[in-house]
Amino acid sequence: MFDPSILWASVLNGVTTGAVYALIALGLTLIYGVLHIINFAHGASLMMALYGVYFLKERLGIDPYLALPVVVPLMFVLGYALQRVVINRASHGKDENILLVTLGLSIVMENLALLFFKSDTRTIDTAYTLTTWSIGSAMISLPKLVAFVGALVVSALLLWMVRGTDLGRAIRAVAKETHGARLMGIDVEHVYAMCFGIGLACLGAAACFLLPAYYVNPQVGNGFVLVAFTIVVLGGMGSFAGALLGGLLIGVVESLGGLYLGESLGQVGIFVIFIAVLLLRPQGFFGART
Repeated sequence: MFDPSILWASVLNGVTTGAVYALIALGLTLIYGVLHIINFAHGASLMMALYGVYFLKERLGIDPYLALPVVVPLMFVLGYALQRVVINRASHGKDENILLVTLGLSIVMENLALLFFKSDTRTIDTAYTLTTWSIGSAMISLPKLVAFVGALVVSALLLWMVRGTDLGRAIRAVAKETHGARLMGIDVEHVYAMCFGIGLACLGAAACFLLPAYYVNPQVGNGFVLVAFTIVVLGGMGSFAGALLGGLLIGVVESLGGLYLGESLGQVGIFVIFIAVLLLRPQGFFGART
């Protein structure tokens, strides 16, 4: 058995990591909830955002947190353009085509990154990278603490946008009944593109919070997108509350799994939960049974 202080530190580390997982999964949940498709380019888009934050720091000296007003809008524009110019035109209204298009975009993005940036793993140094704060008997790094708070703030803004704005009402209308929303005068294609843009904007925010304590290479998004898919299934497809709580739970499970099984096997518990949910409650904790 581990000392309680070690367990507390592990849980705290898992919660801070899980908040960023939740932010990444929220973007995926928004895209699924409206377009009803899985975006296979989600991980590759996160990788591109991480490279954007990295080069802003290395070339222009812009701190990752100060890069938020730059990276988030750029990722939104990228997502909006991808949906309107590429995905919408190539899919011809068929969901299976959208899956193939997003998978193709993922492959293109990763190979472009390999071509231009090689396979090297890159990190950044900041004045606060090694700074730690004491919370109870545990020490936690400042970048992880900032990432936790920032992810919760962005998640709250996203939930407010969906529930309390005209765009949010249009998003919910399209998600519930596309044809009815179109008859009511809602520009469905615009809503689709906005959701894709907002989903990628969440990745831009996640990249800014991640990089001070993480790294970037062309394959870095693959691990995150697997965890994000698990969170979306765990919380319930299309459920924002489920994605948020699922992200925190998955972060804690991963951290405790790493403590007991070793870092290389830390994610085993995540996929055990994933399989159990598919077997016992396939609609997820907050999803509706179809």
